[in-house]
Amino acid sequence: MAKTAVVPAQAGFIEQVKSLPERIKSFYGEVRNEMRKVTTPTRKEVQATTVVVIICVFIFGLYFWVVDGVIGKALDSIFKYFSTR
Repeated sequence: MAKTAVVPAQAGFIEQVKSLPERIKSFYGEVRNEMRKVTTPTRKEVQATTVVVIICVFIFGLYFWVVDGVIGKALDSIFKYFSTR
């Protein structure tokens, strides 16, 4: 039987597979360190951001209602103009 030589591409793949457990352990270690830095917002912060979100939703809703009305009136005018010709 002839011995087959390991092709460099195969050697790289084998090394990647061998280093997988070490890379996974390193990844989870980094995740753990980052999770230690996470803090929970206070009740006051949550209430403040909730109020900001609610106000923004109403402002954008009003804006889109006005824009929709203007575009709707413009299209109605265009359709009436061309339908009477």
